[in-house]
Amino acid sequence: MIRFFAVISFALCLQTRVVHSQPTLETGSRAPEIKLPTPQGDTVALSSLRGKLVLIDFWASWCGPCVAEQPHLASLYATYKNAEFTNGNGFEIYGVSFDSKKAAWLKQIEKNKITWTQVSDLKFWSSPVAKIYGLEEIPFNLLIDSQGIILAKNLHGEDLAQALERYKKF
Repeated sequence: MIRFFAVISFALCLQTRVVHSQPTLETGSRAPEIKLPTPQGDTVALSSLRGKLVLIDFWASWCGPCVAEQPHLASLYATYKNAEFTNGNGFEIYGVSFDSKKAAWLKQIEKNKITWTQVSDLKFWSSPVAKIYGLEEIPFNLLIDSQGIILAKNLHGEDLAQALERYKKF
């Protein structure tokens, strides 16, 4: 019986440690830094986009729902990239791909005419970004303000468009 309680106590300690090591991706918290290479090999940090309203879009070329969402993101990007917001000047999308094959990633970028920032370490789910953000599935996104503070998470389609309108200066 003592061994049983010892095992349970140990498991609870591990569980607590795992939970506390995961980031807090709640509204009002700061989005963890990401620094990954672009298709051209230049490293772009998420923090380099400070001052703008930013959508961090986690996606991959092999993810059907992710690919299906790209044309809508392209439309929103064209509409809002130069807009002024109450919490940022301009709108940027920071696309983080969980691809493992560069050719597939580049093909989707070209096919969908993606013109916003794209980064990937091509490590699939082994990417440190997946662990830092606690990601287990995509598509997933975060809308952050000019200071990197999370305003909303997992906004897609019309919900994302409404959020951008809500933060837009008139």
